[in-house]
Amino acid sequence: MEVKELTDRLIELAFAEDIGDGDHTTLCSIPETATGKARLLIKEEGVLAGVEVAKAVFHKFDPDLSVEVFINDGARVKPGDVAFVVSGKVQSLLQTERLMLNIMQRMSGIATTTHNYVKLLEGTKAKVLDTRKTTPGMRMLEKAAVKIGGGENHRIGLFDMILLKDNHVDFAGGIENAIRGAQQYLKEKNKQLKIEIEVRNFDELNQALAVGGVDRIMLDNFTPEQTREAVKLVNGRVELESSGGITFETIRRYAEAGVDYISVGALTHSVKSLDMSLKANP
Repeated sequence: MEVKELTDRLIELAFAEDIGDGDHTTLCSIPETATGKARLLIKEEGVLAGVEVAKAVFHKFDPDLSVEVFINDGARVKPGDVAFVVSGKVQSLLQTERLMLNIMQRMSGIATTTHNYVKLLEGTKAKVLDTRKTTPGMRMLEKAAVKIGGGENHRIGLFDMILLKDNHVDFAGGIENAIRGAQQYLKEKNKQLKIEIEVRNFDELNQALAVGGVDRIMLDNFTPEQTREAVKLVNGRVELESSGGITFETIRRYAEAGVDYISVGALTHSVKSLDMSLKANP
């Protein structure tokens, strides 16, 4: 499914749950013919994300709403900045306000958090990756926010990469069975997907290396010291990714150990939204 189609469906569902059979507060207090302007006011330092989605929200609800953008996605913002001004029917401005803010605050929070993690990796070859620990229905937007913040996307979903995790390995009967099964499946289905396998210890790492034919190995819950040892053992034969409980305080040590990627669930699953508001612009 295309990103635009998923975004359109998300916006439709969000309007359905918020407006229902009508925004009676707005309808009873604002004449249908009233027009006006509102500005998106930034109230906290961070990285702006979601401007393009906000435009889609406005246009989906009321094609006659006009948006004048002053600050684009990816820019650093500070309190007092005005990202854009939207003008048109006041009823439309009030009914789109909360959905637009929910999306932009969430996306900007993710972009800001990602930017802060990326800064910690400067001078190393490691790239920070997101995960599938996303808000249901908002994955495409949240992963777009990671990119805006300077991070990289891991697989989008279960369809665009094979990632053999611990449960897959255990249910399949071990590392070799899991890898061989994935390779056979791709051959039978004539699919070109990358294969990654998660390993929990050096025994599993050595098994994965012995079987071969994978594009990346994920080191699950390895310490930084164990990670450094694993990097030496692999010696560039396959991409390495660190994962599992990696925090803002520890990520630099994993990067300096020499891995190619570090996945951080916190980029999307426990992010503080960036503070901003839509204010009437008389």
